[in-house]
Amino acid sequence: MRFRRLCAAALLATGVALVPQPASAAAVTCQNVSYPVRIGLTPLVTSQETMAGRLCVPDGATKVQVLIPGGTYDRSYWDVAYEPSTHSFTKSQNKAGFATLALDRLGTGLSSKPLSAFVTASTQASAVHQVISRLKPRFSKVIVAGHSIGSAMAMIEAGTHHDVDGVLVTGFTHKMNYITVVPVLANMVPAGLDLGYLTTMPNTRYNSFHKPGPLVPAAISFDESTKDVFAATEAVDTILLNTVVIPISRKITVPVMIVVGNDTHFCSAGVPLMGSDCSSAAALKADEAQFFPAAPRLDTYVLNGYGHSINYAPNAPEYHSAVAQWAKTI
Repeated sequence: MRFRRLCAAALLATGVALVPQPASAAAVTCQNVSYPVRIGLTPLVTSQETMAGRLCVPDGATKVQVLIPGGTYDRSYWDVAYEPSTHSFTKSQNKAGFATLALDRLGTGLSSKPLSAFVTASTQASAVHQVISRLKPRFSKVIVAGHSIGSAMAMIEAGTHHDVDGVLVTGFTHKMNYITVVPVLANMVPAGLDLGYLTTMPNTRYNSFHKPGPLVPAAISFDESTKDVFAATEAVDTILLNTVVIPISRKITVPVMIVVGNDTHFCSAGVPLMGSDCSSAAALKADEAQFFPAAPRLDTYVLNGYGHSINYAPNAPEYHSAVAQWAKTI
């Protein structure tokens, strides 16, 4: 007993606390990855490209979320380094036990940069499909997720290839508000390999993607410093396959979750044809259900207080938690 007291005194003297330590969360292994993909305007005119991303896998994870960023974003949208405990979607999902693969769309980040004419929403979806086929042997279930135009690609992928177990749609509905979207597109400038690649003009991202959320200079500065490009051709079949003709989402046969903020680009303020009804989760579900007739379940969530890029919202953990709870049911 005297020996134990002496040991305890020695440990306290060195600043080591004799208190029970909580069990640590599952270790997460992250690595940059790349996958060969073949894309083309026609089956006879193709090119070999590379789609890159960051794969993070908690010990024992059997489900993976494949994350597609929106226009002018790359993988950094899903792992926002500004106050990551609040804004990093990947860290929140890894903590919940899910593996994540945050992708760079073709033309962005560390992915290859083909001519912009080859980069459509459909070719991006085809590339993601090829990536998913590489993940299948390792993970028993795959959820494809997107933000904004990346959500259109996720729905095209799921509705065309039927190789995933769930679809997460964020920052997107089937009723685009062209009154607010067109000025954002009109204010973009060429950037990248050719004139078909565009990005936002300096100091326009708050009004374009974050309003009516609070203006947090450090967050907007990070968004500005990590902005990327999108190809104008990506917008064409995004509109044709998701808002104008028969939506590809009608062919999705797995559970779907839709998450939006107070997004003026996709939500109306009670004005018909100016966006979906995002006044509540129930209203959003009622409005969007018509576009998912084959999905066995449609869940919806509205994150109040922020605009389009909801990972930057101060209350983003609320939607991150809701997604994790939904994903556990897949």
